[in-house]
Amino acid sequence: MKRLIPAFAAILGCASSCWAAVPTPLTTLRAVANITNAEAEHYIPVEFEATVIYFDRDTHDMNVQGDDEAILVRAATNARIAAGDRVLVRGTMQPGFLPYIVSNNVTLIGHNTLPRPVPVTFDDLMRKKIDYSRVTVHGVIRATDLITSASPPKARMQLLMDGGYIDLELETRNIDTLGNLLDAEVEVTGAATRIFDSKMQQIGAKVKVSSLAGIKILKRAAENPWSLPVTPMGEIITGYHVRDLTSRLRVHGTITYYQPGSVVVLENGTRSLWVSTQTAEPLQIGDVADATGFPDTSLTRLTLAHAEIRDSHVRSQILPKLATWSQLASWSHNQPGGHQYDLVSIEGRIVTEVREAMQDEYVLVADGREFTAIYRHPPPPGSLPSMPQIPLGATIRVTGICLIEDSVPVNGEVPFDILMRSFDDIQVVARPPWLSVRNLVVVVGLLLAAVLAIGIRSWILERRVRMQTAAVAYLERRRRRILEDINGSRPLAEIIEQITEVVSFRLRGAPCWCEIADGARLGNRPPSLSALRVIQNEIPARSGGALGTFYAAFDSASKPIADQPEALAMGASAAKLAVETRRLYSDLLHRSEYDLLTNIQNRFSLERSLDDFIQTARQTAGIFGLIYIDLDGFKQVNDRYGHHVGDLYLQEAAQRMKRQLRPGDILARLGGDEFAALVPVVRSGSDVEEIALRLERCFDEVFAVQDYALQGSASVGIALYPTDATTNHALLRAADTAMYDAKNAKKTTREMRDLLSDSDLMPECRT
Repeated sequence: MKRLIPAFAAILGCASSCWAAVPTPLTTLRAVANITNAEAEHYIPVEFEATVIYFDRDTHDMNVQGDDEAILVRAATNARIAAGDRVLVRGTMQPGFLPYIVSNNVTLIGHNTLPRPVPVTFDDLMRKKIDYSRVTVHGVIRATDLITSASPPKARMQLLMDGGYIDLELETRNIDTLGNLLDAEVEVTGAATRIFDSKMQQIGAKVKVSSLAGIKILKRAAENPWSLPVTPMGEIITGYHVRDLTSRLRVHGTITYYQPGSVVVLENGTRSLWVSTQTAEPLQIGDVADATGFPDTSLTRLTLAHAEIRDSHVRSQILPKLATWSQLASWSHNQPGGHQYDLVSIEGRIVTEVREAMQDEYVLVADGREFTAIYRHPPPPGSLPSMPQIPLGATIRVTGICLIEDSVPVNGEVPFDILMRSFDDIQVVARPPWLSVRNLVVVVGLLLAAVLAIGIRSWILERRVRMQTAAVAYLERRRRRILEDINGSRPLAEIIEQITEVVSFRLRGAPCWCEIADGARLGNRPPSLSALRVIQNEIPARSGGALGTFYAAFDSASKPIADQPEALAMGASAAKLAVETRRLYSDLLHRSEYDLLTNIQNRFSLERSLDDFIQTARQTAGIFGLIYIDLDGFKQVNDRYGHHVGDLYLQEAAQRMKRQLRPGDILARLGGDEFAALVPVVRSGSDVEEIALRLERCFDEVFAVQDYALQGSASVGIALYPTDATTNHALLRAADTAMYDAKNAKKTTREMRDLLSDSDLMPECRT
C-alpha cells in the first residue's frame, strides 16, 4: 500500500499539470479587445457578453461592442440575430489583419439598447484604433453600386468626407433609394473597420450599416444626376476640381530599384515602398535615400506619389531574400505583409524569352508553377542592351522587385512578377542537362561523320522550332487580340499601334510605324532616318487611293532578309482590315440615320430628335415647332420625265429648303415627296410661321434639272409643342393635318388653273 501512494501522487500531479495547461477563457470584452496578433496565435478561448451592433446575414460575421471596446466575431449560427441583441459569445481568438473571434456557440440573451455612436472624422478613421465600434460619420455620397451576388443583396457606396473617401456597406434591396442618395449630404451610423493591403498597411476605411435607417439625409442633391445636360466627352475636364489636403510625408530607406522619370523602390527593414516620381537624376541602387511625397492608395496598395528623391550617396547594400514560388505567391499571418515590392531572388527553369517594344520578358517555372521576370527598357536616349540569350531549359536565379498582381486574400495565392534592375540580375545556375541531343550527336559523330552531320542539323532545327513555336504562340495571341479589337470599340489609333508592335516583334525589334493617308503617324518612328535602311509597303484599299503606308527601319549595314517585306505586308493587311472595318461601320451608321438620295436625316433620325426635343422642352418648359412639307405635283414629274429627273428634283428641293433653315434646325425626308423641319429654338408661333413661309417660297424660282425647267411648289403645315400636341406621333399628325388643310385651300385655285392648261397639274416644263 505504501508503494502505491507515490504512484498515485504522481498520477494526480500529471493530471493537475495537464489541467493547468488549459488556458483560462477571457470573460470581458475589454480583455479580448486588448489581445495582439502575436497573442492570438495561441488561440486563446473567450466567453463574454456583448451587444451586437452589426450582423451580416450572408457571412454571419458580426460586430459586438461593450462600453468602449468592440471586436469582430465570425459566427457559425442559425439564430436570427439583429443589431441591438445581447449575446453570449464562446469561441477562440484568431490572428489576421486584426485579431478576431471564431465562434460556433453564440447564445441570444435578449435585446439591449445600442451603444451611443461616437462621431468621428476622416482623420479619426485613418489614425485612431476604433475598429469594429459604432460610429457616426458625415459626408456626401458620390457612388452607389448594388451587389446582387450577395444574399441578401448589398449596396456598396463611396462617401466623400472632409479629408477623403471611405466605403459604405449596406444590406438593401431598394435600388431606387440608392439612386436618390447620389450627391446627398448624409449622416451615417454603423460599425467602423479599416481596409488593409497585402503588406498589412492601412489603405482606407469602411463603415458597415445595418439598414437604411442608419443613413440620415441632411441635404439632398441640388439636382437629379440623370437630368444634368449632356457634356461632350472631350469637354468633361471642365467639371474637374480637386481640393487635396493630403499631408506631405518623408520616408527613409535604401534604393533597391530605379527607373528614371517613373519609379523608385525603397526598402527599410521588413518594409518596402513603391515611390512614383518624375526624378530623372542619376540615383545609385544600394544608396541610402530620402523621399518626400504624398500617400496614395489609388492602386489598392499603399504608395508614395508625386515624390522627390534625395540620394545621400551612402552605401547600404541590401541583400535579396532568397525565396520559393510558394513563399512569394502566398500570404499568412505568420508572414505579415508578404513580399510585395521586396528585393528577392528566386530560381527557376527558363521556358521562353520575348523581347517586346517596352520590355523583355523571361517565363520561368519554379515548383511546377510559372512566373515572369521582366526587364523594362531604359527611357530614351538610353541605349538598349542586347538581350542575353539563355538556353531554354537552363536553371537561372533572377533577382529583382516582387510585384504581386492584386491584393492577396488571406491564405491565398496570386501570380507575381519579378522586376529586374538590369541583365546582371540574371545568374545561370545550371545549364540544360548534359544528356542532350547535341552531346549524343557528338558522341555518335566520333564513330560516324555522317550521323554527326545529321544530328547537328536536327539539333539546330529543333532549337529553331522551339524558339519559333514560342514566337508563333505570342504572335497568335496578339493577332487574336487585334482581331477582337477591330470588331470591338477600341480606338483605331490604338489598334494600328498594336499592329506596329507585332510587326516590330516579327522584325526582331526593328522600329515600325504607319502613316495613315491624310491622318496621323502611329508607331515607333526614329527621330532621324539618315543612317537607316527604310522599307515600306502601301496599305491598299478596295477602291480608290491607298489608305496609308507601313514602314520599317533597319541598320544601313544590315542585309535585306526575305521575311522583312512579308512581315510588312502582314502589317499592311491587318491595318487595311482595321481601317476599312471602321469606315464600313461609319458608313452603315450614316445610312441608318440619313436619307441616301438627299443626304438629309431620315424619318427614324427625325423621330429620335423629336423625342429629345420633347424631353428637353418638358424640363425647361420650352416650346418648339414642327413643319410638315409636301411637294405639289411630284407624281406627275416622275410620270412625265422619269424617276431620274424626279430624284434630281428632290435633291435640289432638299438643298433649297435646307438653305432656308437656321443653324440648329433639322430637315428630314419622311419618304417619297414628304419632308419635315424641326425648329427647336422659337419664341412664339410667328417664328415658325416665318420659316414655313420661307420654305414655301423657295419653290418660286424655276428648277433647272438636266435639260428641263420645272416650276415646283409645296404645301406646308405647322404644329407647335405643347399647344398642338405633346407626343412624338401626335405632333407629326397635327403638322400633317395642317399641311393637308393648306393643300385643300389651294385646291380651288388649282381647279381654275386646270381649265386654263393641263400642264398646271404638274411643274411647268420647258425644253
